[in-house]
Amino acid sequence: MTGARAVGAPAVEARSLYRFFHAGDDEVLALRGVSLRVAAGEIVAVVGPSGSGKSTLLACLAGLDDPDGGQVSIAGEMMTRRPEPERADLRARAVGVLLQSDNLLGHLDVDGNLRVVQRLAATRPDPERRRRLLEQMGLVERSRDRPRQLSGGEAVRAGLAVALVNDPTVLIADEPTGELDSATEQRVLELLAVEAAGGRAIVLATHSDSVAAVAHRVVVLADGVVVT
Repeated sequence: MTGARAVGAPAVEARSLYRFFHAGDDEVLALRGVSLRVAAGEIVAVVGPSGSGKSTLLACLAGLDDPDGGQVSIAGEMMTRRPEPERADLRARAVGVLLQSDNLLGHLDVDGNLRVVQRLAATRPDPERRRRLLEQMGLVERSRDRPRQLSGGEAVRAGLAVALVNDPTVLIADEPTGELDSATEQRVLELLAVEAAGGRAIVLATHSDSVAAVAHRVVVLADGVVVT
C-alpha cells in the first residue's frame, strides 16, 4: 500500500476534534472533543441521527475541512493545521474519499475519472491499475461511459474505484450505500470487505444496519459527542 506509515501508528487518528459553525447569531457545535483511532484492516462504522456530526467528522478525517480544535493524522503524518495544498497532497496520496454524490466528474468517462485522480497524486497514470480496479468493480464494459449513463449501483462502484485508484492508506465513505437496493448494497459491502482484508482502514458514516453489521467496530455519535 502507498503512503509512508510511522511504525506502530494507526492508519488514521483523530484527537479531541472540535468544529463549530455560525448560523446567524447562534453557534452550532458539530463536534465536541471527538477522538477516534482506526487500525489498518479495520472497518469502523460511524452511526447516529442526522445532525449528530458524522459527515463533519469524516470531512475532518479526510482533510476536506479543518477542525477548530484537535488534530488528525494519517499513518502518522499530520493532516490538520496545514495549508490546503498540503492537505490536498496528503489526501491524494493516502486517503480515498467516497461521497454520496459528486465523486465523479460528469464530463469525463469512468476511465478518465480514474486517470485524473492518479495525476492528482503526482504519479504516472497506470493503465494496468485502472484495468484491475474496473474488473474488480465489474465495470470494464462501462469504462468509456460517462456518469449520467451509469445506474445508481454502477455509479457507486465507479466512485469506489476512483477512491481506491491511488491505493490509499484509508478509505473514508459517507453513506456509500444510501440509495442502493439490497442486492447492490451487498455487492458494495463485499468489495469493502475485500479492501479491509487487504489491510486498508475503512471509516464509514451510515444509517444502514447492513453496513454497520459488516464493521469490526461501531462508533455512535450524538450531538457531536461519541456516546459509545
